[in-house]
Amino acid sequence: MNPQLRPLTLGEILDRTAELYRNHFLLFAGIAALFSGAMLMVELISLGVMHLLGYPNVQGAQLWAVGGVVVAEALAIMLIAGLAVAANNRAVAWVYLGEPTTIRGACQSIVPSLGRYLWVMTLTFLRAWSPLAVLYIAFYAIVFSMLPAGFLAHPGVVPNTPPPDPAKALQAGIAMLILAPLMLAAAAYGTWMFLRYSLAMPASVVENLTAGQALKRSAVLSKDSRGRILVLGLLVYAVRLLLSIILGMPYMIFVFKHVGQLPSLGWMAEAQFAGFITNTLIGPIYATGLTLFYYDQRVRKEGYDIVWMMQAAGLEAPPALAAPATDETTTEGMEQV
Repeated sequence: MNPQLRPLTLGEILDRTAELYRNHFLLFAGIAALFSGAMLMVELISLGVMHLLGYPNVQGAQLWAVGGVVVAEALAIMLIAGLAVAANNRAVAWVYLGEPTTIRGACQSIVPSLGRYLWVMTLTFLRAWSPLAVLYIAFYAIVFSMLPAGFLAHPGVVPNTPPPDPAKALQAGIAMLILAPLMLAAAAYGTWMFLRYSLAMPASVVENLTAGQALKRSAVLSKDSRGRILVLGLLVYAVRLLLSIILGMPYMIFVFKHVGQLPSLGWMAEAQFAGFITNTLIGPIYATGLTLFYYDQRVRKEGYDIVWMMQAAGLEAPPALAAPATDETTTEGMEQV
């Protein structure tokens, strides 16, 4: 019997995440580097388009083109990140069960189901973060309403602009006061829903589930363990933030020394390369931890350790073990995903 397939405490999952990452660093970092490189290319192409549009002195109707470029870049990066998670999930699953794993094999394994994995990521984002995204749009609309006309075309006008109209400033302040609690509520809702669907990708990768089935599966499996998954996310975020600060220090110094001035494309490119290093080194950690949580929840809820042992011995598991449980405690999480 695989000694790793047993119910694990949070500390054990974190220890095994670190152990797997350390022992298979080149594998996981190599997979992450491929997708981080794709993200970097998207970001550099985006900077090149902004240069053609005249950044930082963008004129008239081209302002909408800049906005379109930014949105397209964000969507592309989100989808590429989803594929990176899928490839790492596959690699971790193979390593965890003692199967041979290579960078090429893990990446090739997700190619036939690219559309499904992208749809899993898209549905997860829409269901978790749509309310916050709408409120962010409202927030930036208020901010831009307070900036002087032609700010994007002539960012240098900000230091020399007169104080805003008091009535207009009061209206913007009231709108911000109304918006703030709504954004906090949307952030809390998004975090909860993201935790609810956090195991959808490993479920889709390992069990070959459709996007809808994977989301429902995650709602069941993640129940009673979302707090532990949140701790994993916070720890990975803290490490990512620390590394981002260290690598992005030159860019941050420029921003603080030139308040109100848009950074040059060169400085923005430097920040993108720092992001590439961060994504390559830190990205696999969260995917590894989620895959361990996925197997841990299957062991706890479905006796997957017994199923795996029987399958390894060439036996067929009983239906009660081979199929996900369907009693009231597990079906409760299946409602209207």
